[in-house]
Amino acid sequence: MKLFALFGNYCILMSKVFSRPEKRSIYRQRILFEIEALGLNSIGIAALISIFMGAVITLQMSINLESPFIPRYLIGYATRESMILEFSSTVVALILAGKVGSNIASEIGTMRITEQIDALEIMGVNSASYLILPKIVATVFFFPFLTILSILIGTAGGYLIAIFTGVMNPGDYIEGLMYSFKPFSIWYSLIKIAVYAFLITSISGFYGYFAQGNSLEVGRASTKAVVVSSVTILIFNLILTQLLLI
Repeated sequence: MKLFALFGNYCILMSKVFSRPEKRSIYRQRILFEIEALGLNSIGIAALISIFMGAVITLQMSINLESPFIPRYLIGYATRESMILEFSSTVVALILAGKVGSNIASEIGTMRITEQIDALEIMGVNSASYLILPKIVATVFFFPFLTILSILIGTAGGYLIAIFTGVMNPGDYIEGLMYSFKPFSIWYSLIKIAVYAFLITSISGFYGYFAQGNSLEVGRASTKAVVVSSVTILIFNLILTQLLLI
């Protein structure tokens, strides 16, 4: 029953979040601010993890695929498919759930326990929409760019490891990157990250908005936001794969 109560409160909060904003000019300013805070500031960690993941995938497959009957260019193909289909959307989203989700939950939770949200309500401001909607718009808009960046950097990481270690011919790697490419795979990855962006932001905003007590409760709300966001991402990964690829 507690799960249904949480889901009901979440739906009620989302109905408030997506109600008509009072002053659209203020929302535009906040959206630009959130794009920088939640999107641009996440480029570094996404790029760093992507380049090492692309390099590791290439290196491991080069070491383990020793059969002469398996073409070497399939290593580049497998690296590309791994980055596009799973890592640059789902795994990057899980990383962002920890970074962005905890940031959102702690920020809004702190505003709740310091009664700043109550002050907004007293002034007649729709606090749920004012605080959460710009974050949702910013992440849904910008996270797909992070996914594209992750794909490019990850495949570049595989190419660099092929050059510097000599585990495979860089020409074979490039051939594998171009082998049997399906443009829909990119759209599939972008659709997934957009859904994940909404889930991360809305769930984190929900736990922060309903935080109660002291600063310890804000920490617990942040932890719950990250855990629930991560589990929800994995569930929707299965659902979206079933709907879009099968």
